[in-house]
Amino acid sequence: MAVKDRDRFSTATRIKLIGEQTAARVYRSQTRRQARRSRLTGRAALLALVLCTLIVALAYPMRQYVSQRAEIADLQREKQEARERVEQLRDLKARWQDDAYAEQQIRLRLHYVMPGETGFIVVDPDAAERSRADQEAADRPWYSNVWDGVDKSDAAADR
Repeated sequence: MAVKDRDRFSTATRIKLIGEQTAARVYRSQTRRQARRSRLTGRAALLALVLCTLIVALAYPMRQYVSQRAEIADLQREKQEARERVEQLRDLKARWQDDAYAEQQIRLRLHYVMPGETGFIVVDPDAAERSRADQEAADRPWYSNVWDGVDKSDAAADR
């Protein structure tokens, strides 16, 4: 035990103990100072400023790029639609080159008949009533017809 007491009071042991205590105090003060100090250093602030500047500088060109890409896509879609329309018109032209199709369309649209055939026209009974109403409208003054038109359009809007 005497050796232990003697080591406890030796100069080297005391200096070692003082050094450890001083190191602990310095470490505690550094950690407190670091805790109080902001983590944003000058370099970090400069880096954040540079990044923000780059983002702002690239925002307009990126917006232009995106809008141009959208415009290109729209133009390609329109181009494809135009190609499809050209194909439809080519098909229609090829059909009209066929005499049978042309004859069918002439009969259907122009009501032509071939020699020796009898053509019939079916009269719509409602058409006669409509024509009488038109004649009655011709006998009245123009402002009455305008007012009747307003009444009819109002009645159609209520439906």
